[in-house]
Amino acid sequence: MNHLFVDNLTVIDFAYLDPVRGLVGESWIADVVLGGELDEQGMVFDFSNVKRTIKQVIDERVDHRLVIPRGYSGLSWDEDQPDTFQWLLQDGSTIVHRSPDEAVVWLSSERVLPSAVATLLENELKAVLPANVISVELNLREEVIQGAYYHYVHGLKKHLGNCQRIAHGHRSPIRIDRNGLRDEALEQRWAKLWQDIYVGSEEDVVRRHVGEDGVSYVTFEYEANQGEFELTLPEVRVYMLDTDTTVELIAAHIADELKKEFPTDSIRVKAFEGVGKGAIAAR
Repeated sequence: MNHLFVDNLTVIDFAYLDPVRGLVGESWIADVVLGGELDEQGMVFDFSNVKRTIKQVIDERVDHRLVIPRGYSGLSWDEDQPDTFQWLLQDGSTIVHRSPDEAVVWLSSERVLPSAVATLLENELKAVLPANVISVELNLREEVIQGAYYHYVHGLKKHLGNCQRIAHGHRSPIRIDRNGLRDEALEQRWAKLWQDIYVGSEEDVVRRHVGEDGVSYVTFEYEANQGEFELTLPEVRVYMLDTDTTVELIAAHIADELKKEFPTDSIRVKAFEGVGKGAIAAR
């Protein structure tokens, strides 16, 4: 059998739910290998169609969505509100999420693993590829990062595309230069502060309350052009901004906070949004 491969086909930026870590932002690089017979062009699949077909399926199915493992015992929902579900964390606190169907993807497993997501996507791809393609192997992997990084989740209600979904995220490196020199200690500090964090906008908060479990919660809610979104999280898992949470404003916020701490120093923050993109702020 003949094989065709495409490495670094696309990056999936999404979020998923974990019993311990809670709401996790993630970025996975997708590599694909197709096996099959050669067509009349002497190809397994035309390279020019790979991104148009395969990337489109991957992006539409998982990118900028919340992945939910249906097999987790702490998952529950009200039959009268099928668009709303509750996720019980192992520390006893709860996450509640409500959104249009297109903002989530259900996984037939107990945990979200690259292999489980790859299997889901492989099955989707087999349905749209030509008959001469016999096998599809998808490898989902994290970027190798030399230095500090964090996992964050956010939602951008003003965005006209899929970034408006209230729970999508990224695995992001950060670089901080202080007086022209890289400060790895500051990078590690911010990475620890934003480990598995939801970066929320104050203007989207509709409620703060203490639940029956004694946990302090914050609820975000907004309406965007894809529909109505709502998310309730334990407050300790949230970092609040007074602005929207675009990567440009995130970089500016970190730079402003560092400038307050080191007022006489020059500060440069390079904040990534997933793999190979982001924003720079200098103060």
